[in-house]
Amino acid sequence: MPRSQELGAFLILIVAAGAFWLMGGWLAQRTAAVFRRGLTLDEKLVREPEQMLVRFADLALDLLFTFSPLLLLLMIAAMAGPFLLNAFIFSPKALLPKLSRMDPIQGIKRIISWTGLVNMLKAVVKAGLIGGIAAAVIWSERQDIIALLAQPIQAGLGAVGQMLIYSFLLIVAAMILVVVVDVPFQIWQYHDKLKMTRDEVRREAKEMEGDPHVKGRIRALQRDAARRRMMSAVPKADVIVTNPTHFAVALAYKNGMGAPRVVAKGMGEVARRIREIGAEHGVPLLEAPPLARALHRHVEIDEEIPGTLYAAVAEALAWVFQLSAWRQHGGQYPVPPRDLQVPPELVPGAMNG
Repeated sequence: MPRSQELGAFLILIVAAGAFWLMGGWLAQRTAAVFRRGLTLDEKLVREPEQMLVRFADLALDLLFTFSPLLLLLMIAAMAGPFLLNAFIFSPKALLPKLSRMDPIQGIKRIISWTGLVNMLKAVVKAGLIGGIAAAVIWSERQDIIALLAQPIQAGLGAVGQMLIYSFLLIVAAMILVVVVDVPFQIWQYHDKLKMTRDEVRREAKEMEGDPHVKGRIRALQRDAARRRMMSAVPKADVIVTNPTHFAVALAYKNGMGAPRVVAKGMGEVARRIREIGAEHGVPLLEAPPLARALHRHVEIDEEIPGTLYAAVAEALAWVFQLSAWRQHGGQYPVPPRDLQVPPELVPGAMNG
């Protein structure tokens, strides 16, 4: 997660400066009272030294109560820094010791890395900025500092306290310039580290999508399985419409079908295999190039033919039924239909001709 040490340091220091500005007088009075009590000798304590421990515990408890508001504010500021960049994340692993952190070689790599150079440059800029502002504040207060020599101790201490708090507040406020630069840089660096290299992107894509060679082999097996299923349906077809050599489409029409259905189709070698299987099983072959091309282009396997091809397919099936009757009863051989009425817009290349 992104972290900015400069943001955390700035929040802690600015809260401390503000707390001292608002509560400095009260803290000084309470602290002085505690020390006054501690430095006051009591006759009872002289006679009973064991009471010294009880007295010390009371003084320590008073100091704890005195500085508890300041400590609470500092604790909140320390926790607010990470919350401004990301949600609270507790990781016990960060508490475990790691010997790798003591590796001098890794330490040198971190120092001379891009991040190390940026941190060094940031430290130099921060030191120059804060040092310059501190020098400017001291120079602007030089007359008041010299005037302290002529003031009584009590008044001088109060003036020194106010001067220190004021100077501290100005110097810490100057750190906001460092924070404005560091926070965007840390966020950018965090997201930049999350980016993957080209090798990691390719490796992840291969893991998510699979090896292209394996995927190609799977697709080939799937095509072979689909082709085998298609070829197994050819013997059940009623007619095979051919181009005569480039295309072959097997049609089937059984009782219960809404319309004739394409059970197999192909071109080239697949068309040749469809014709061979059809010839082996006695499926009639009808040479009708326009109808074959139209069926191959517009009808997928296991789909019914469109209504625009009903008339042409009906003529083809009528010839098939006449051929079946001729085989059973003999007589005059039925003449295959010619010039089937196929809409030109359904025949690939017909409109260009």
